[in-house]
Amino acid sequence: MAQKQDSLSVSQLDELHTAGAGYDVLRYIGLPEVLGTQSNTLLYFMGRNLARKLDIKALEDIYYIFDKLGWGNLELIKEKRKELVFHLMADAVVQRLNASFHTEFRLEAGFLAEAIQMINEKECECVEAVNHKIHQIEFTVIYTT
Repeated sequence: MAQKQDSLSVSQLDELHTAGAGYDVLRYIGLPEVLGTQSNTLLYFMGRNLARKLDIKALEDIYYIFDKLGWGNLELIKEKRKELVFHLMADAVVQRLNASFHTEFRLEAGFLAEAIQMINEKECECVEAVNHKIHQIEFTVIYTT
């Protein structure tokens, strides 16, 4: 049985030094096979749960985490009353989009939704859209309350 773990400081991510294709193989081949047809939903909630494990206090923490985890460079593009729009770009994003296997960004969307919810203390959800032409992911965080 898993034990409840205290939240990690964002700086503890500096202790991780794994590089290579192992992460991608697990993420895009192993997990979907294990999770089956509910893979996208479960990955979204895994992302939300991961955000809860980290001590996120500001947008800068989210940017740092995205970069440190190899997810790409996240940038807030637009801020409205009921939503935030972010763009994700990086060489890693280009490589993921050009991969010969199916890739998705549900884990990142779930993480972003929960992290923004923690910072702003407003319930929210996140949807993503892929722009293959410019190799960019757009995340829209929508406040639900």
